[in-house]
Amino acid sequence: MTALTFDLSRTLSAQWRPGDEIVVTRLDHDANVRPWVIAAAGAGAVVRWADFDPATSELPVQNIEAQLSARTRLVAVTAASNLIGTMPDVRAIATRARAAGALLYVDGVHYTAHRAVDFRELGADFFACSPYKFLGPHCGVAVGKSDVLAELRPDKLLPATDRVPERFELGTLPYELMAGTTAAVEFLAGMTRASGTRRDRLVAAMSALEKREDSLRRRIEAGLQPLPGVTIHSRAAHRTPTLLLTFAGRDVAAISAVLAQNHINAPAGSFYAYEASRRLGLGEAGGVRIGLAPYNTQDDIDRLIRVLAAT
Repeated sequence: MTALTFDLSRTLSAQWRPGDEIVVTRLDHDANVRPWVIAAAGAGAVVRWADFDPATSELPVQNIEAQLSARTRLVAVTAASNLIGTMPDVRAIATRARAAGALLYVDGVHYTAHRAVDFRELGADFFACSPYKFLGPHCGVAVGKSDVLAELRPDKLLPATDRVPERFELGTLPYELMAGTTAAVEFLAGMTRASGTRRDRLVAAMSALEKREDSLRRRIEAGLQPLPGVTIHSRAAHRTPTLLLTFAGRDVAAISAVLAQNHINAPAGSFYAYEASRRLGLGEAGGVRIGLAPYNTQDDIDRLIRVLAAT
């Protein structure tokens, strides 16, 4: 996703002029911040920042709307924070961006692992993700509206076709990665006994997964409540099953190491969400991130709480 976003930022910024503006947020992973900041600097465009509220973990639509103007060319926002799980109202943001005449680029890397994606419903112009986040191989995917892609002229080799979207491919496609991605989608679509098209089965499976992961997340939160000195920084009303924790007077890396010794994979850091971690007052050290996946069980949750209680 990072590589694709850099590619598209260079292509899109070729149309920007000095004084144009872009909007990025402090909630985002740096992969949906730095490519745009670098591209803006090259074009002489102005970077405007939308903040989230560290007390609530929310990124209100109004905070982005306040940064829009007639010179706004692009808004970049995450569909779900990989650090604290917050899911902004992308549809509402898309409406505001369109009214301002701006394009909307959505980082869906974390979101796609936990929710069914409806690109048209989101209203975005671009949506990027990484299949390895949803049990696939390590590659990137970016989708864009056909009419928007048709207006772009990316750098490409002379023999490459000018068709959309093939004009954005630089050579032989990574067929083995594409096959692995297809297999991952098929696996996810088969997690329930739903019938119908693959899309129908996938939506049913992701909806069931959403309910299950939210239930496990609530179990974690209930188990953490009695533990002294634990702060949960993931508080948004709509969020993925992702919790960022800090511990009063304790080094988060040391806590993560103890968890690892007990066969619990909950690493510590800012996870490239530098702006978000700094906004939370955690700096580059960040916190311990607990994230759920389709294979997690209630026993996993209970073991996590027992280890933390004894740490």
